Amino acid sequence: MVIDDSKKAADRLSAALLACRKAVVFTGAGISTESGIPDFRSPGGMWATMQPIQFDEFITSKAARQEDWRRRFLMFDQFAAAEPNLGHWKIAEWVRTGFVDMVITQNIDGLHQKSGIAASRVVELHGNGTYAHCLDCHKRFEGAAIRREFEETNEPPICEACGGFVKAAVISFGQAMPEAEMLKAQTATLEADLFIAIGSSLVVFPAAGFPMQAKQNGARLIIINAEQTELDSQADLVLRGKIGQILRQLPIIAS
Repeated sequence: MVIDDSKKAADRLSAALLACRKAVVFTGAGISTESGIPDFRSPGGMWATMQPIQFDEFITSKAARQEDWRRRFLMFDQFAAAEPNLGHWKIAEWVRTGFVDMVITQNIDGLHQKSGIAASRVVELHGNGTYAHCLDCHKRFEGAAIRREFEETNEPPICEACGGFVKAAVISFGQAMPEAEMLKAQTATLEADLFIAIGSSLVVFPAAGFPMQAKQNGARLIIINAEQTELDSQADLVLRGKIGQILRQLPIIAS
């Protein structure tokens, strides 16, 4: 069911939140484009102009690690400058008032946490592009310190604690999905009776499998996206348009 009228959309979405026992929100790149962060896969996005660096390349090639870091510094700047938009704030309100239990995101920009949602309530399926970590001992590194050393030496960073490669804390192409996050997302999905997918094309797997898993487990599925998705026919409610404009119609829902 597609609802184009914004008032009907607000009424139906509000009613679904009020009626649910436990809701999960699932977000994709479409929610962050309204904060000025481009969708990497869209025309004009990063992957349209350059090939992604595979995880195996990062491990085996110093030149690949150098190029990966040059790209990551641009992302660090972009993410640091970005601010949560109305969509992020509305989801944060739902979490704060107890209507949404967990936010599962494909995004790596940290904007959900920046909007005030506790890290424990955000499952980052594809990692976080605002900092780095050692691939071996998982020690955290901040981008500014790594950047200063890289610009002076052109040497990809190495962990001083264990000697492992330091990499932006994102899941690269060819890299295994994080087991703990996948399990946490699956648990939240199976416990939900309302699953709201926002700003995702729902084509990048395995992450895109969660909405259908929720639906098959008996949850109501609501999709909010600017474009049609392959799961629209399976959803209980589909709202098409700019996320900020849609969510602006929703009243504050008190707990």
